[in-house]
Amino acid sequence: MRSGDLGRKVNIDKSYEARDACLARNAAADGVSSEDPAMLAHAVALACSAETDKLISASDLSGDTKVANQIRKDSEFRALGFVMKARGQAIF
Repeated sequence: MRSGDLGRKVNIDKSYEARDACLARNAAADGVSSEDPAMLAHAVALACSAETDKLISASDLSGDTKVANQIRKDSEFRALGFVMKARGQAIF
């Protein structure tokens, strides 16, 4: 692995951690409400848009919209997992 690739990998890893920390924090704050879990996950993902955008920038140097859309879908899926965990429920 080239040193530039290693630096990029570290940046991606830090961006994932920041995004996931934001999702977990927001899901814990809102996860115990009686709202529909999918709606709440969408709101949590939106609250972490800045972190998701940083992850997209770190992950995709080409600006491919497919990559950005997949990362946004992943953020919403992970948000749902954090909401369910905050409620003490399994996601599947």
